[in-house]
Amino acid sequence: MRQTITQWIGIALCATVISTPIFAQSSNASIKNYPDKPIRLVIPYPPGGATDVIGRIMAQELSKTIGQQVIPDNRAGDSGNIGADMVAKSPADGYTLLMGALTSHSINAYLDKDKIKYNLEKDFTPVAIVGVVPLVFVVNPSVPVKNMKEFIAYAKANPGKLTFASSGAGAPQRLAMEMFRYQLGLDLLHVPYKGSGPAMTDLVGGQVLCMSETVPAALQFIQAGQLRPLAVTTAKRISQLPDVPTVTEATGLPNFDVVSMFGIEAPANTPKPIIDKLSSDIKLILQRPDVQERMLAAGVYVNYLNPAESTKRISRELTMWNKVIKDSNIKPD
Repeated sequence: MRQTITQWIGIALCATVISTPIFAQSSNASIKNYPDKPIRLVIPYPPGGATDVIGRIMAQELSKTIGQQVIPDNRAGDSGNIGADMVAKSPADGYTLLMGALTSHSINAYLDKDKIKYNLEKDFTPVAIVGVVPLVFVVNPSVPVKNMKEFIAYAKANPGKLTFASSGAGAPQRLAMEMFRYQLGLDLLHVPYKGSGPAMTDLVGGQVLCMSETVPAALQFIQAGQLRPLAVTTAKRISQLPDVPTVTEATGLPNFDVVSMFGIEAPANTPKPIIDKLSSDIKLILQRPDVQERMLAAGVYVNYLNPAESTKRISRELTMWNKVIKDSNIKPD
């Protein structure tokens, strides 16, 4: 009986030893052949917005580059949290990816921390940051200011009287204004809207007086003279508004750099060779002038960061917005 048991143990150990390299070979073969079927790129917002436009450009170009179809899949709801949560819980095999609005997700990580079911840092592996959308501070022309210094002086002389619009309580547009307001000690009244469209309509109409908005949403109104730009929120001036100073130039506030950042993420533990392949392909795509032109037409400035750089940038975003939310005592809707 003992001999039989010993024989069975020996057989089991041999099977384990033999099966381990076979499994490893199978896994390596799977990675080597990646991708061998279509990839789903989840866009956690409705069609038509910046995330959707960027996602569809990336899906189209990646499909050409990797030889498999990359399918955009809009899964909107709960400020992008539904789609993000779906990807976080998907198999870590490189076939389900997230087209993330990473600034918004970073804000949600703290503003909605009691209800979101995923962790932006622990449940995802960054593939690449692909681009940023700058913001611009604008005022209705009825506000008697021509530049940012005059705006600050006017706000301090009229505490609580200047209203500022936003596309929602946790929108980057709102958070940028809150950071600006807090650092300068300004008393401004926040008026939240359900989206940029109605907020811009009321700003142009004079129902609210100022706003921090994405350049694509504000540009046509600036060009038509319906809104007055005071400063862009980027570290350097931008090509679409070359005569508009940065916040740092206009106010002296150091290191004021706020953009809406977009990137592609994979579920945590996705094999590194898959992450590296996707990121390398994305880098090549974003270097092409035609892709850069298409992105800029949507108001997106190409800004590729590799996985390691993306991880650091997302960590920085999380730290920055956590501080802004705490300092300004911002609450969710």
